[in-house]
Amino acid sequence: MAIEPLRYEKLAGELAGMISDGILKQGDRLPSVRRLSQERRLSVSTVVQAMRQLEERGLVEARPQSGYFVRPPAMARREPEARATPDGPMPVDISQRLVHVLQAGAKPGVAPLSAALPANELLPIAALHRLYAGVARRHPHLLETGSHVHMDLPPLVRQLVRRSLAWGGPLAAEEFVITNSCTEALNLCLRAVTRPGDTVAVESPAYYLMLQLLETLGLKALEIPCDPRTGMSVEALELATRNGGVAACLLVANGSNPLGSVMPDERKRRLAALMAARGIPVIEDDIYGDLHFGDERPWPVKAFDDSGNVMLCASFSKCLSPSLRIGFIAAGRHKPAVALQKTITSGGTNPLTQMVLAEYLESGAVDRHLHSLRRTYRRQVESMQAAVSRYFPASTRIAQPQAGYVLWVELPEGIDTTQLHGRALRERLSYVPGELFSASGMYRNCLRLNCGNPHTPEIDDAIRRLGRIFGGGESAAKEGRA
Repeated sequence: MAIEPLRYEKLAGELAGMISDGILKQGDRLPSVRRLSQERRLSVSTVVQAMRQLEERGLVEARPQSGYFVRPPAMARREPEARATPDGPMPVDISQRLVHVLQAGAKPGVAPLSAALPANELLPIAALHRLYAGVARRHPHLLETGSHVHMDLPPLVRQLVRRSLAWGGPLAAEEFVITNSCTEALNLCLRAVTRPGDTVAVESPAYYLMLQLLETLGLKALEIPCDPRTGMSVEALELATRNGGVAACLLVANGSNPLGSVMPDERKRRLAALMAARGIPVIEDDIYGDLHFGDERPWPVKAFDDSGNVMLCASFSKCLSPSLRIGFIAAGRHKPAVALQKTITSGGTNPLTQMVLAEYLESGAVDRHLHSLRRTYRRQVESMQAAVSRYFPASTRIAQPQAGYVLWVELPEGIDTTQLHGRALRERLSYVPGELFSASGMYRNCLRLNCGNPHTPEIDDAIRRLGRIFGGGESAAKEGRA
């Protein structure tokens, strides 16, 4: 006997059929939850469950205080394509421009679309406050001494080793160095394996902070093209490093910033083996690894490294609180050099905060929090994609992130996001121009948007006004554009 579908599944199937048959078209507003509840004699929760199923299938989208609307077909959202990059290394000169962009975007009243920061209400701030009070009371000795020799608190290292089981580990406790943020972690690794004037292979587009670090350390960037889905091209990296001259490889394999790409395991394995064979250290930023959108956490390149050549860097700033300022390195065979750099640059990391983080991780609350946070970030990214699709110009290309909470957007050729940035700021709007993600100044028709905040009507209106600055408009969605 056939099993009768649940009521919410039946309603979802009927609405999906109407969308497939063209009765409900792209951009159409679906009947309200209340109306469907009354007309179909269903509970409100049943109707909401049906709508969520349609959302998960990519057929509808929720707009704040407006209801549910039929989404554009997934295939209509064309993605950016990998671009050819300069053949040789480039000096980096972006810091002053980047500081201006980030400072301007942080001013009160400016839409928070530039810096990749999460909304405070999404983070476990209250729980961390309680832990700080309890740890300070129970462990007063933590603030009584300091050490440049014993810098890593064993309880935190133990928790990181346990968590490394999900990263293809376990990693050895002796590998870890606790740092003041992921930024310091990357900086220490670069200082440990490079000298001023050296060349470092980086993604293109690359996270601008990585380029800043190269600039301040006097290093050159060799841009390696990236596929928006699979990340850094291992083939291009092989060619670029064939004749030597590259001192390190710096990348984000999981949740690349700004593309949101996740490198497939086979490519990670090939990259790890290639760099080990050529004696080129790999510095991997895995800060977005826990914020993946898939069913399983993607392993880092570190999981495929048998030689200790990969230095894994991360922190908890994107998922717990940016103010914690706690990061770490699993440094492999480079641990002595990295630990020396830590000793002579900043010494030990705040032991009180190390213990707070250790106790939070030990409580198990982090996994429940991350499960909810991943779903929230994914919804916010999808809402931003839908808004860009509605309001930006025809032939705009939109990345399809697989992790994190930033969105890379490629506008039609001829639109210069750097030139238009000042106009956007005058209208209290912000974003990061694409050319700041390249040492050679590529991607001037691109921009990155922060999706770390709930997609409120105010955020939606900010994207609408940005679209107008870029030459788009609400009517563009009705013209069948991507």
